[in-house]
Amino acid sequence: MLVPGVSGGSMAMILGIYNQLISAVSSLFSNLRKNLLFLIQFVAGAGIGILLFAKPLLTLIELYPKPMLYFFLGAVAGGVPLIYKQAKVKHFSFFYLFYILIGILLVSMFALFPTDVFSANNYHATSQMLFLFIAGLIAAIALVLPGISVSYLLLVLGLYDKTMQAISAFDMGFLVPLGFGVLAGILLVTKTLEFAMDNYPKITYFIILGFVLGSLYETFPGLPVGLEWIICSLMVATGFLVILILSEYEEKL
Repeated sequence: MLVPGVSGGSMAMILGIYNQLISAVSSLFSNLRKNLLFLIQFVAGAGIGILLFAKPLLTLIELYPKPMLYFFLGAVAGGVPLIYKQAKVKHFSFFYLFYILIGILLVSMFALFPTDVFSANNYHATSQMLFLFIAGLIAAIALVLPGISVSYLLLVLGLYDKTMQAISAFDMGFLVPLGFGVLAGILLVTKTLEFAMDNYPKITYFIILGFVLGSLYETFPGLPVGLEWIICSLMVATGFLVILILSEYEEKL
């Protein structure tokens, strides 16, 4: 979530915990204690990770943007075998490429939306709460689906700056309806997604793979120059191997 253009959902998928997250949220009340314990552990880890790595990671990205972003490109590539395994495909068919293309196209469509078209300034004050709730529903898509950056989607909705300002100023009149919309959207999307993964795993996972691959465009920093080729190649290989080893270890667990 700290890396520009990298979706938290993509990393959850790559690390092999995406299914558990979707199931824990979608079926929260069916096994409340177990699901809450899992989500608390996950959120605690995320919070500690943000506190520990925000400054050094963002500093590295600022000082060495191209090598660091190539590392994350390698990390995404390292997660592709895991996503393929989760699709439970016995024999590959070129028809599956069609679903991957659908995922890539759906992610790319977000880039076509004119920014600020959904800006809260376009609405009267009386309908602002409803607008923010609907915007939260839309933003929840980015929180749940891999390959879609939350910050990018807020930018498309014309709400990125306003949301950042509201967080820094603790503007509850803005944050509460937006937050309720996000929560409602997460519950709605996760239930739909869990149904799709259980009943149509091949189609769902290949479309998700398309989401992940389609998001690489936003992360791609351009081709290396000179000695950067060596450094960036090493970073790609490192990112690939780190995630591949982690995903294999997670499978054994």
